[in-house]
Amino acid sequence: MLNEWQQRDLKYIWHPCSQMKDYEELPPIVIERGQGVWLYDVEGNRYLDAISSWWTNLFGHCNKRLNDALKAQADKLEHVIFANFSHKPAIELSQKLVEIAPKGLEKVFFSDDGSTSVEVALKMSFQYHQQKGNYTKLKFACFTNSYHGETLGALSVGSIDLYSKIYKPILKESIEIQGPDCFRCKYHKTRYSCDVECFEEVEKVLKKHHKKICAVIIEPIIQCAGGMRIYPPKFLKLLREACTSYDVHLIADEVAVGFGRTGKMFACEHAGITPDFLCLSKGLTAGYMPLAVTLTTQEIFDAFYADYVELKAFLHSHSYTGNPLGCAVALESLKIFEEYNILKEINEKATYLEELARKTFDNHRFVGEYRQFGFVGAIELVEDKATKKEFDWRKRVGYHIYKTALKKGLLIRPLGNVIYFMPPFVIEKDEIDFMVRNTLKAINQFFGL
Repeated sequence: MLNEWQQRDLKYIWHPCSQMKDYEELPPIVIERGQGVWLYDVEGNRYLDAISSWWTNLFGHCNKRLNDALKAQADKLEHVIFANFSHKPAIELSQKLVEIAPKGLEKVFFSDDGSTSVEVALKMSFQYHQQKGNYTKLKFACFTNSYHGETLGALSVGSIDLYSKIYKPILKESIEIQGPDCFRCKYHKTRYSCDVECFEEVEKVLKKHHKKICAVIIEPIIQCAGGMRIYPPKFLKLLREACTSYDVHLIADEVAVGFGRTGKMFACEHAGITPDFLCLSKGLTAGYMPLAVTLTTQEIFDAFYADYVELKAFLHSHSYTGNPLGCAVALESLKIFEEYNILKEINEKATYLEELARKTFDNHRFVGEYRQFGFVGAIELVEDKATKKEFDWRKRVGYHIYKTALKKGLLIRPLGNVIYFMPPFVIEKDEIDFMVRNTLKAINQFFGL
C-alpha cells in the first residue's frame, strides 16, 4: 500500500536513471530528514547512506556547521549575475581551489554540475586549438568503460552503451581507447604487480591520431560509473607524459573522485601530475548545492585573452554560475578539511573498511574481487569465481541485492554486478560494521546462502 507521499510522487515525478515501471514493485522512498550517515523516511524507517547520495555527501546530512554557513550566506546574497559581477564567496573559493589543486592550475571557471564542468573543458580545449591554428584537432579521445555525464558533449566522450547508445546519431564521434581492466587483465597481471603493459594501447592511438585529437579525458584512478574499476597511478602518469609529447590536452574528470575520496584531496596527486583541465563537482559543496568548476592553466587562459573584436572570448555560460550559496558551503567544507585533518581520518577509516571487507568478501563464492582505493570500495559479483564469468545483466543481480539491503536499513545502489561503498567521511567504525555486515546478509539472502 502506497502512502500519500508516494502516490503524489508517482503522479507527477519522472525520476532520473530509472525505469519508472520498476516503481510499481519498489515505490520511491520518501525521505523526510537526514542526520550524519543516516536518512529517515516519512514512515520512520532509517537507511545508512553508503553511497553518499550519489557520491556527493562528505560530512554527513544536515551538518550543523555547513547548515550555518548556508543560512548565513542566504541572509547576505542568494544569487547575482556572474558576468561583470562577482562576490566574496566565489573569489575566496577560487583562490582556495587554486592553492590546493595540482600545481599549475591557476584559473577557475564555474558551472552547475559534473556534466557541465566536462562540457566546459571540452569546449575550452577545442576552442584553444582552433585559436592556436591547430585546425585538424577536431576530436576527443576517451577510454572504454568511461562515463563523464549526461549532456550531449559529455555523452560523446563516454563509452557505456547503456547511457549513450540510443543517442549515437546526435553525438559527436570520439576516438575510443582500450582502457585498463585490472580485474580481467589480458596480460594476466594484477594492479599491484604490473608495469601497466596496457598503456601500449594509448601509445598506439595517440601516435596514429594525435593530429586529430584536442584532448584525452579520463577519470583518474577509478572509473566510477563503469563499475568502480581501479587502475594503477602509473597509468595516469604515463598518460600525462604522452599527452604532453603529442600536444594533446589531458582532461581529468574528478567529479566523483575529488575532495578526499581516494585518500588525497585530488586523485591526480597519486600520480604526481597536473592535467590541463580539472573537472570538479559533487563533493565540492559536500553534497549541499549544485555547483561545479573547471580549473585550467594560465597558458590556456591566455589563448582566449584578446580584444573583443578578435572574437576569442569563451562565451559558455549558465544562469546560476558561481552561485553564492554553493560557494559559501564549499568554502566551509574546505575549512573543515583543514581544521580537522580530514585526509588522515579518511585513510584510517579506509584501512579499517578494507581489512573488514576483505575478511568478509574475499572468499565468498560469488565475489570475484573486492577492490578498494582510498575510501572507495567495490564488490564485483561473478557467476563463476574461477573464470570470472559475469552474471547476465538481464538477471539484475545487483539491483535485487540493493532491494534486499533496503529492507535491512542500507542504501547501496549498485552498478550492474558491482556493489560499492562510498560513504560520507563522518561514518563511524560501528556504522562501517553495519554497512559491511548487512551487505553480506543481502548478498547471501539473494543467493540463498
